[in-house]
Amino acid sequence: MMDYRLFMEDIARGAGEITWKYFNNPELEIITKADESPVTRADRESEQYIRARIREHFPDDLILGEEFGLDGANQNVRWILDPIDGTKSFIHGVPLYGVMIAREELGEVTHGVVYMPALSEMVSAGRGEGCYLDGKRCHASSATDVSKSLLCTTSPSRLHQVLGDAKYNAITDSFGVYRGWGDCWGHILVATGRADVMLDPHMAIWDAAPLGVIVEEAGGVSFDFAGQRTIDGGSLVSCAPGVADHVRELLAATHA
Repeated sequence: MMDYRLFMEDIARGAGEITWKYFNNPELEIITKADESPVTRADRESEQYIRARIREHFPDDLILGEEFGLDGANQNVRWILDPIDGTKSFIHGVPLYGVMIAREELGEVTHGVVYMPALSEMVSAGRGEGCYLDGKRCHASSATDVSKSLLCTTSPSRLHQVLGDAKYNAITDSFGVYRGWGDCWGHILVATGRADVMLDPHMAIWDAAPLGVIVEEAGGVSFDFAGQRTIDGGSLVSCAPGVADHVRELLAATHA
């Protein structure tokens, strides 16, 4: 029987090697997509590689990727891909970008992997199997006091735009430390106990897909801004368990 977690780690590592060839390259061509987000040759080659590796073993499974859409016939299993999460960081030579792969079966994400090529960090999880950082079990923090906790978000300005002045200040002022360590990296920090909360107000399904199982298997809590446990709610929150209720209350009071 295949070990999906290790299989996905291997694929993510190979895709990461592809992205690394283009990282911090001033000659890398950048194309603006219809939604005004950037894409590069690295994004496309990375996704093509992941798709090819999955198809070798699972020719009929659904595959949904950011760059090449959806294909496949098996409605029971879906692989969800983000070949470079944090493309804007990648383009600027910032190392906080990741290769993301999720496996979903009958509507439930069973496995998730995030590989940070520039940092050489691999985080993976399987439902009921635990969460692993570079092969060793990892856990969310034991934080219980938000005034001493670390909050992250991808874009402070976007979070402010979504919440408005009073709501934004109510949330961010309650935390001891607030940083813009964004994209998948912020959620990985929560899963590995290095940050306590990550707020992402705008998430596509491929941005979120592997993160819920990773955070939950690390003992953390994952939900969208409406408080629902989902990967396609358009937003995502990752929390250490001891501060999750407080964060839910803050968002319930501010989320309209």
